[in-house]
Amino acid sequence: MREVRVELGEKSYSIYIGYGLDEKFRSFVQTASFSQKAMVITDTNVGPLYGGKIQNLLREAGLEAALVTVPAGESSKSLAVAEDLYTKAIELGLDRKSPIFALGGGVVGDLAGFIAATYMRGVPFVQLPTSLLAQVDSSVGGKVAVNHKLGKNLIGAFYQPKAVFMDLAFMKTLPNREIYTGLGEIIKYGIIYDRAFFEFLEQNQADVLTLTPEVVTHMIARSCEIKAAVVSQDEQETGLRRILNFGHTMAHAIEKETGYTRYNHGEAVAIGIVGAADISYELGMISAQDFQRVVQLTQNLQLPVQAEGCTVDAMYGDIFHDKKTVAGKVNWVLMDSIGSVVCRNDVPAEVVKKAMGARLSQ
Repeated sequence: MREVRVELGEKSYSIYIGYGLDEKFRSFVQTASFSQKAMVITDTNVGPLYGGKIQNLLREAGLEAALVTVPAGESSKSLAVAEDLYTKAIELGLDRKSPIFALGGGVVGDLAGFIAATYMRGVPFVQLPTSLLAQVDSSVGGKVAVNHKLGKNLIGAFYQPKAVFMDLAFMKTLPNREIYTGLGEIIKYGIIYDRAFFEFLEQNQADVLTLTPEVVTHMIARSCEIKAAVVSQDEQETGLRRILNFGHTMAHAIEKETGYTRYNHGEAVAIGIVGAADISYELGMISAQDFQRVVQLTQNLQLPVQAEGCTVDAMYGDIFHDKKTVAGKVNWVLMDSIGSVVCRNDVPAEVVKKAMGARLSQ
């Protein structure tokens, strides 16, 4: 087992990564100052697989945990679904020390975290991410949110969990596509922070794709260490944390234009990563060789580098509704090498549109 600490003063917590974390999880729950009643939020994909197991573990730890299931998919990250969950929490008699557990991928984690942050002005929250994408991205760092019809994650909060348990045994039931989508965010960490980690991914591509235990444990732990290091320095995204948005400006536009259905988040991020690398190259910030390394690794890890169903004009309009746009200027996270990025808000429209055009399949 690997343990990664997210240092945030009184809000610090641990991420536990490994195979077979049942005893560690039980022990954590037994020693936490939780009320007896709890709620486990899961979805229609994960609930039938692992819901009963988590309920049993919580029962053994002394909690009476109700399992509440929402439909799988991005559409559940809505205020309407949130209202149903508030109603359920009230009916169950949850109080301010009643924990909410998020059992599932990123949608469940974001939604459950939003409920935890806002129910009774905040109740304890524990993440149990079951997808590779959630393990390396949304379950770490305390961003919780629901979507609005005009944009993704526009209604939310910064709310840290009490702990994150990443049992890698959960991944044995993941479809290949769900494994590949997590790799989009993992590539990002090498680009923004750690050249040696990017090279590790290049050198271990076969083991990465087959989730060889030693390689996958290191890959997830290193991703969490990088995110934890960034979040510890900038919890509420006033500066450094913006680098975690590398690839996301274009990705969010792709997701919006394809109705959040054609591409899952990691796939859109992969296309956005290549788009941001392309802009970096066009501005003379990186070499053609580094740009090609980004494209090649993304493709080799079974991720798309072009999107269908979008237009340049629509995508360009979308980026001005992004949370990272301030006073009409888009804050782009761009590469100045593999392992280092900078933020710029002076990218010419023609450079952005050219890069977007290159990311669209004709």
